[in-house]
Amino acid sequence: MNNEMMVTFPGGKKVTARYNGFEILTDQHPDAGGDGAAPEPYDLFLASLATCAGIYVLSFCQRRGIPHEGVSLVQRWVWGPKHRLDRVELDIRVPAGFPEKYHTALERAAALCTVKRTLEDPPALVVRTIPHGESAAPDAPHTGISLPTLG
Repeated sequence: MNNEMMVTFPGGKKVTARYNGFEILTDQHPDAGGDGAAPEPYDLFLASLATCAGIYVLSFCQRRGIPHEGVSLVQRWVWGPKHRLDRVELDIRVPAGFPEKYHTALERAAALCTVKRTLEDPPALVVRTIPHGESAAPDAPHTGISLPTLG
């Protein structure tokens, strides 16, 4: 898997990321000057958290031969001061008859999500400006900024 993503600006408030043969489109809400033609980047962040937990829940069921029809996840979030994400709540909904002995195990499976674990121990984020034609070695000294980690 490639560890590089290219981001371009196709027009208006749209921003597109290209990664591993996929185009990930974003746009801003019309109130923010966009067309609302695609999710906003923060929406994709929230979706990445929910879908990451979802694949762990699905895999848990599949590995054990437990029917996953009717299993779903509902994610809610709470904003804190300064319009920052304060808490994310994830409910795993199971159909009637889903084995109760697996409820806690489903929660543990969802908690294994790589996106969640990355938030718990965030990586360094380095931002720098590189003129076209030059390359940036990942560990090269830079005059850019290192954003503080969360916590």
